[in-house]
Amino acid sequence: MAAALVGCERGTSTGGGPAAPGPTAGCPAVLAGAQAAVQRAMKTNPAWHGPTRGPRAVPGKSMVYVAQTMTNPGVAGAANGVREAAKALGWNVRVIDGQGTPAGIQAAFSQALALRPSGIVIGGFDPKLTSQQVAKANARRIPLVGWHAVDSPGPSKDPELFSNITTRVQDVAKISADWVIAHSHGHAGVVVFTDASIPFARNKSELIKKGLATCDGVRLLAEENIPIPDTSSRTPQQVSSLLSRFRGRWTYSVAINDVYFADAAPALRAAGKKGAGAPFNIGAGDGDPSAFQRINSRAFQAATVPEPLSQQGWQILDEFNRAFSGEPPSGYVAPVHISTGANSGGATAWDPPGYRAAYLSIWGT
Repeated sequence: MAAALVGCERGTSTGGGPAAPGPTAGCPAVLAGAQAAVQRAMKTNPAWHGPTRGPRAVPGKSMVYVAQTMTNPGVAGAANGVREAAKALGWNVRVIDGQGTPAGIQAAFSQALALRPSGIVIGGFDPKLTSQQVAKANARRIPLVGWHAVDSPGPSKDPELFSNITTRVQDVAKISADWVIAHSHGHAGVVVFTDASIPFARNKSELIKKGLATCDGVRLLAEENIPIPDTSSRTPQQVSSLLSRFRGRWTYSVAINDVYFADAAPALRAAGKKGAGAPFNIGAGDGDPSAFQRINSRAFQAATVPEPLSQQGWQILDEFNRAFSGEPPSGYVAPVHISTGANSGGATAWDPPGYRAAYLSIWGT
């Protein structure tokens, strides 16, 4: 049976529901692979596979973290990790909030340059927004490290970044699709929520759809294109429309950011849906505290693929320390993780073990 998984624009659908379970339905081989991948990603005590060697701490450095907006839980979580690591290194850190607007971010970056810091963190925004300031930093040989600044982890030549800290979008998208396949035993009717105005988000949702398409028993019912700034105003209405159109055929959702489910919950509740029932929702986003709260209380979100925000903050400063020491970037990319009510332990963030001791040992602090 060919997979009837077609990208749908908002307001359209494939029209097909989940395949009826049967001896020839579904995707046994894909299901087995998805189940194994999910089992690995749900481990809560993984071994540390990040760096264990590197330069000793360079003393007396001052850092500026230019934040896209500190109301973004991912940006704020990484900033908190930077602050914690800076304390261990004996460095000074200042966070400047860009307030979520191009003008605000440009002003924040200009303020950072005026402070003449040792290094600048690009916290969660596209460096193209601040191309003039990036060029000035490069000219002054101020190293730049990004957090979710460009699509891929590691060094970047255009824009010139010593390193960019993020999980791989391919891995996040695949494990999100794997979770749907595994949790549904290969039989699901799925809605994907995305923001097509952001190339990174659009790419992520395309990869999610490709992952879902590997299983014949999975149907994409609709792809909802809702810009993240509009989620609170548009998501409830769209969820009500989806429930009316698909009724019981809608059994799973994947969103490029957990925020969609914060805004979907009231509409699902109003429709009489149970918080622990279908549609089962997974966020392929940062894993913010509110997502964990919904997951832990079984309130219209079943899982998230969280970033290890504090660990990434520590890694940011380790990368700077390597830059100051004339060494190359570490090359470390954190593996994907899935948090559910079964493995979160009531936590409101994913904080893997091992990294603090490893970095303190490297730095000699």
